[in-house]
Amino acid sequence: MSLRIMSVKRLLPILLFPLLTGCEFLYELLEIPDPKKEAAMQEAEGRAIGSACRHTGRSLEDCYVINPGAPKAAIFDGWREMNDYMLMNQMEVVPSQIPQPGEIPHRPRPQVPPPAANEVIEPPEVIVPGMAQ
Repeated sequence: MSLRIMSVKRLLPILLFPLLTGCEFLYELLEIPDPKKEAAMQEAEGRAIGSACRHTGRSLEDCYVINPGAPKAAIFDGWREMNDYMLMNQMEVVPSQIPQPGEIPHRPRPQVPPPAANEVIEPPEVIVPGMAQ
């Protein structure tokens, strides 16, 4: 009997090992970072940013300035892929509705005078429906 229990104790970890090491759910549940997955996500996001920049007619340099945290190589790949796609399908640039970095007009903020030191500001009256006063 003890030999059988001993062999089960040895066999159980061996059988469970492939299930525990290959299970992404366990990694996500324990919030264990996966460097390969994060790198793939950054690559995909960079390509999407580059494609969007080309589709809106922005230059690569503008795209790099607007998105400093994205990998430049991925932005370039996405920009180039979208450029080839647009040339092949004879697509026009879709202008961006967001102003370019240098186009934002500078408007001075309105000056609001500070409240006087002895001025008392009364809180607004709160009226609750159905409550008698």
